[in-house]
Amino acid sequence: MSPDTRLKGWDGCSGYHYSDKLIYGFSHTHLSGTGCSDYGDILLMPTVGKPQFSNKKYSSRFKKESENAKAGYYTVFLDKPKVKVELTATRRTGLHKYTFPKSSSSNIILDLTHRDFAKEGEINITDNNEISGKRVSKAWADNQIVYFVIQFSKPFIKSGIAKADAANTNSTHDTGSLLKAFVSFETTEGEVIYAKVGISAVSVEGARKNLQAEQPGFDFDNTVADAKAAWNKELGKIDAEGKDETVLRTFYSALYHAMTPPNIYNDVDGKYRGRDFQVHEATGFNYYTVFSLWDTYRALHPLLTLIDKKRSSDFMNTFIHQFQEGGRLPIWELGSCETWCMIGYHAIPVITEAVMKDVTGFDVSKIYDAMKFSAMEDKNGLKSYKANGYIKYLEAGENVSRTLEYGYDDWCIAQVAKKLGKTDDYTYFTKRAQSYKNLFDASTGFMRPRQDAFMSPFDPYKVDHNYTEGNAWQYSFYVPQDLSGQMKLLGGKEKLAVFLDSLFTTSSKLTGHKQPDISGMIGQYVHGNEPSHQIAYEYNYAGQPWKTQSMVRRIMNEMYHAQPDGLAGNEDCGQMSAWYVFSALGFYPVCPGSDHYAIGSPVLDKATMHLENGKTFTVTANNNLKSNVYISSAKLNGVNYTKSYLNYADIANGGTLELNMSAEPNKNWGSAESDIPVTKIEN
Repeated sequence: MSPDTRLKGWDGCSGYHYSDKLIYGFSHTHLSGTGCSDYGDILLMPTVGKPQFSNKKYSSRFKKESENAKAGYYTVFLDKPKVKVELTATRRTGLHKYTFPKSSSSNIILDLTHRDFAKEGEINITDNNEISGKRVSKAWADNQIVYFVIQFSKPFIKSGIAKADAANTNSTHDTGSLLKAFVSFETTEGEVIYAKVGISAVSVEGARKNLQAEQPGFDFDNTVADAKAAWNKELGKIDAEGKDETVLRTFYSALYHAMTPPNIYNDVDGKYRGRDFQVHEATGFNYYTVFSLWDTYRALHPLLTLIDKKRSSDFMNTFIHQFQEGGRLPIWELGSCETWCMIGYHAIPVITEAVMKDVTGFDVSKIYDAMKFSAMEDKNGLKSYKANGYIKYLEAGENVSRTLEYGYDDWCIAQVAKKLGKTDDYTYFTKRAQSYKNLFDASTGFMRPRQDAFMSPFDPYKVDHNYTEGNAWQYSFYVPQDLSGQMKLLGGKEKLAVFLDSLFTTSSKLTGHKQPDISGMIGQYVHGNEPSHQIAYEYNYAGQPWKTQSMVRRIMNEMYHAQPDGLAGNEDCGQMSAWYVFSALGFYPVCPGSDHYAIGSPVLDKATMHLENGKTFTVTANNNLKSNVYISSAKLNGVNYTKSYLNYADIANGGTLELNMSAEPNKNWGSAESDIPVTKIEN
């Protein structure tokens, strides 16, 4: 529930942009930093005077200094109607507080046509303090459904429904695609009117139940306090300490972002709209939506696997039901719709993380069947991939990226197959997990598009249809499941380190397509987009962890800060921020589904993770000055520790990692053969 300041544009996909000075209203669904726009449902806007229905007329300018936001609270003063707006929320309801001037016509506009294409709508004005209805829209999701119930703290004296912006004050019910409505009040100076809104994907009755359960009255202050307490509980799963307040602000903003999506999609009675668009009931778990999996499998879901196993279990049950009801695991699911955005079948690494890291409460055999089904289809280049061991560039777009990401996903399937004792599947998917070798060009070290021979001419700086939002530079480092195998192809650990050095020091020029996602560049490293996110940690695997320490600290310092433009790229539903959360703690999941995390350089002086098993894991960085980015020595639970990685059990069992920081690298720490992390396919 947020202000809407932008109607279109790549950088306004959430509906809000900090630079804007015009507010169209306040809607109840939003996406967090995606590259495509959707949502913005059930927009309300307070106005004064004759009700207007064109958003150019009912919108209002505002001054940035009147705007303030906290977790669970937002306020702004609208210059045009002279109305102070305050917002707060529960899980399934929003509560608006409008402080009006004296007027005989203080209005609240309801706009069901806001932003994306409204396919269908319904408005019912049931009495003098309630409006209900539904909105069905099409944008990224092609059939998104929201039901709503709005109740007001004061009876309105006038109301009407507008169709195609033509008002009918006698109408109390209408359907169609161009619906808006208004209610009017007579107000004294400074009079407050509350509007509480329940939403549901199931029915008006579901929205009403949500409202009755979560917002029975109009107690704004207590709702704000409850929201603050709820967020404090969630953010308190990690206690961060440090001398620099801006670092702490950046860290907790990142943790807040990381905990926002995915979103609960079932009503308080458990009912939800499934992938078959029928109504089902979730028993014993919450059903979720908004799975930006190509982004979030990398760090967001591994973070939640550590600190929020209950929600991770709910995700698993959601996946099972989406497969049963829709015939497939989500790729980029939104509001019961599959958007088919991005590549791979990246529900699978999220599942593998859960299976391998003590998440319980779901049927592993059922979810394994869904994993295997995803990998055995013939669409999206899989037919070519299965036949050739790589995707031929004339047979599917984004062929290099798809091949590499399918290979990693297949490795994930193999790990679960092994755990379940499915030997034949383990063997089959382990072979597929090595498909990257078929795109490796020994003469250049790059992963290249190939038909039978490699495509020529070849330009590693070129952004084209063979790669996903990137080029050969970024994708040639994407073999997280078998870095040992890639190093062997390159000629050894030292060659990987040199290749990494080249990535970070080469020109940042790009050729080919213009791609707005490619931002936050250091050489050809692109922090503003996900394919690069594990790369800085790969120095650990090459036996040069001091370079990881230096580079991840540089990325944190340059690409994140406590300002409105504090990210180097779009948030992508928590992934950009989850990278920072892990890195600020001092470790990162280079290969989700494996049992280890590469150690970097913590920007926090001390951080304690409160785990659901009642144990705590603490990372302490002694002498952690801005200049002291290197680890000189370490202890784990009081014992000298020389490995440049942590095992999952080290964290899950509780304990303390103590790092001594220095301005000079200790090239002996973490670099011995026995101390470096390994991902290796041996079969």
